[in-house]
Parts: sequence; C-alpha cells; structure tokens
Amino acid sequence: MVFGLFKQKKDNPEAENSSKSTGIFERLKKGLSKTREILTTDIDQLFAGDRKIDEELLEELEELLITSDIGVQTSTELIQRLSKKSSNISGADQLKKFLKEEILSFFDTQTPAHKNIKSKPHVIMVIGVNGTGKTTTIGKLAAKYTAAGKKVLIAASDTFRAAAIEQLVIWADRAGAEIVKHQDNADPAAVAYDSIEAALARDIDVVLVDTAGRLHTKVNLMEELKKIKRTISKKIPDAPHEILLVLDATTGQNALSQAALFNDAIGVTGIVLTKLDGTAKGGIVVSICNSLEIQLKYIGIGEKIDDLQDFDPVQFVNAFF
Repeated sequence: MVFGLFKQKKDNPEAENSSKSTGIFERLKKGLSKTREILTTDIDQLFAGDRKIDEELLEELEELLITSDIGVQTSTELIQRLSKKSSNISGADQLKKFLKEEILSFFDTQTPAHKNIKSKPHVIMVIGVNGTGKTTTIGKLAAKYTAAGKKVLIAASDTFRAAAIEQLVIWADRAGAEIVKHQDNADPAAVAYDSIEAALARDIDVVLVDTAGRLHTKVNLMEELKKIKRTISKKIPDAPHEILLVLDATTGQNALSQAALFNDAIGVTGIVLTKLDGTAKGGIVVSICNSLEIQLKYIGIGEKIDDLQDFDPVQFVNAFF
C-alpha cells in the first residue's frame, strides 16, 4: 500500500487531471526558468532595433544556446539548420517558433515505461553517481509501478553505502514494494542474483536494481556494473530490460560527460533527469538526447514521491519558451 500518496477520485476526474497537468506544467516552467529567460528575453533583445538574421546575429544566438546548457555540438547543429531557413524567418517570434520545432525533433515520442511492460519480471538497473538522487528515484519508480497495479521488488545492490540500504527499506515500505538486501559490503552482484531468483519465485512484475555510485576508481565502478548486468542475464537472458541513468540537472555539461561515460561502459537505455527545481538549466536534456540518442524517460520536479513525472517532450519544450 502507498501511504498518503494517492487521493481518492473526485466527482470530476477529467477536471482533476486537467488541473494536475496544469500544475505540473507551471512547476516545470518554474524549474526551467533559467533556460526560458535565455530563450525568450535574450532572444527578444537580439532583434532590438529591427535587426535581421545575419552572421553576427547567428553567432550571438549560438552563444545564447550554449549558455543555456544546450551544448556546443547541438547549438552548432541548430545554427546550421537555422542558417538554411533564415530567409523565411523575421523577428523573435518566428525564431522561437523555429527553435521550438527543431528542439522537439531531438526527442522521441514514447509510451510511459510503466504502462509498457512486456516481460515478467521486467528488470530495470538504475545507475548513476552518488548525489544525483538515484535512491529516491528508485523509491518513486516503485510507487509509480505499484500505483499502476504492478508487483514490485527492489534489489539493494548498493552495498557499499549503508545509508542507501536503509533509505531503500523506507522507500519500499512507503511504496508497497518488496525488497531483497544483504549486509553492508556484500557482493552487489550476489544481491542482484538473489533478487531475480526471488522475483521469479514470487511472481514479481518489476525488479528495480539499485547500484553503487562511487567506488575507488571509475574503472572499478564500471566493472562492478558490468558484473551485475552479466549476473542478471544468467538468470534471465534478455535482462536487464532497461538500464536507467539518473542525472542531476544542476551539474550541466558534467551530466553529458557522465552520460557518455556510463553509456560507453554499459549501454544506457533511458535517462532520468532530477532536480529541475529552478537551479538547473534544462538545455542539457536537449544536448544529451541529441548527442547520445538516448531517450529521456522521467524528470524529477520536486521532492515528493509523486514528483517523478513521465517525460512529455511537447510539454517540456513549451516550458522553454
């Protein structure tokens, strides 16, 4: 059972859903306020005095895009696309409309993951460096799946950080999920293995596997993750079915470096972007999805258990402008 998370349905569920959607969008706009200021106010100022799109304006725009954390590669690509259509664009409003359409093209449309489970158990490895919100993301994912009627088990495979296991026990209780844990400093792969065995025996729908976020070197961490992945595959050949990377939006371009590092080592299938609370520049999302071609699946817009939202590309890009 999920305690205090889900209110009883009101007489008008459509109105309630519309109100909730509006509330999420407003919070998202607030969370992306730094990016929106650059992509609206600053672009408006570019066209002060009836300027036309020329080489100088394109250079200034490219600098603005990079400043919004969209990144050099993606910003350059946007400018190249713009230069080919510049004769059809006059004024800030048309430029913003063009940018909105082009940025949206970098994102894939997708069915929310918790509504699209085909395997049983559906195994999800959750990876990322410490401090990104990995443990709380797992708790929120567990709540999301249980709310969708799924039977969930959490594997506490981050055995090197005692607090991680303690936090997961609390999250599992709140989300109505089961948990498999060993003692501190146990073999993480062994925890994952036992978790898969338990999931098969208990008719579990979804297994969420926590992992370490810091070992003595990056090489050790990546080798540990590979070992967990191999161990899971021994029990279920096509598992893990998802490898979700949790990134902290406030780290900017460092998040892109992390994504590339983890993707090269283990193969990332989806990204969870946390801490979109107004201190981050959301442009990094565009850069990651374009540069690495990895789907953004969830965004975190707050600390509450239901603040982990399915990524909606249209809503997200609209919140930029």
